[in-house]
Parts: sequence; C-alpha cells; structure tokens
Amino acid sequence: MTRTLTGGCCCGNVTFRVNDDFRKFFFCHCEQCRKLTGSAHASNLFTTPDNIEWIQGEENTKRYDHPTRSFSKVFCTDCGSGLPFLSQNGRFLIVPAGSLDQEPSKPLDAQIFCEEETDWHKLGLSGRKVEGFLK
Repeated sequence: MTRTLTGGCCCGNVTFRVNDDFRKFFFCHCEQCRKLTGSAHASNLFTTPDNIEWIQGEENTKRYDHPTRSFSKVFCTDCGSGLPFLSQNGRFLIVPAGSLDQEPSKPLDAQIFCEEETDWHKLGLSGRKVEGFLK
C-alpha cells in the first residue's frame, strides 16, 4: 500500500496530500532554480499530474511561468513558500521536497546542471555542522 504524505507552506495557510509515488527526484543546480528557490539548488520530486489533493488554501497560491522558457514556480501568496505545480507541458506534478512534512521514500536520482553549481555551495558542504543558530 502506498503511503500518503502531507505538505504545505511555512505559514500553514496552504496544505496538501500526495501519495509517496514519485518517478524521479532531482537536485537542480541551474541558475534559474537557484533564483526560484533562493538556495543552492532546487529539490524536486516528479509524479503523475493527478497525485495531489489540496486540503486547504489552493486559492492562496500564485503561479509564475517564465515567458520564454519552460520553468515555473507556484508559491503561497502569504509566506512565499514553494508548493507543488503542474509542469508547463502537463506531464508531471512537480513537488518541492522541502514542502513535504515527511521524508519521501524515493532516493535521489541525480544532481543535474552541476556545471552551474556555485563554489559557495561546494565549500559549504564541508562546513562545520551545528544543531541550531550560533551564538
């Protein structure tokens, strides 16, 4: 039996459910994904377009589609958190892994666009690890 995962935004206004049935899992280091996430890479899970049930707040989402390229982002209009979205070609539901409340069972398939990975990210992987904020 397939496990059900929940997810949502940081402020809690948008919540959803998906089946833990992902086909692909990529970390994307391209410039566009870095800008869309504000981080070193996007962490996106790919599943079937119908694998989502919006529990609450779908009306509090906004979609951005790049006008000349095929990348998109859906986010909470209140807190800005990235949320699941249908790919522009309609073939996949893309779920930002960080929007999930539980760990997906799908292991990472690949890190992609690694030629665009930043030096600060590479150096940061060997940085000191602490439990919380430094004082």
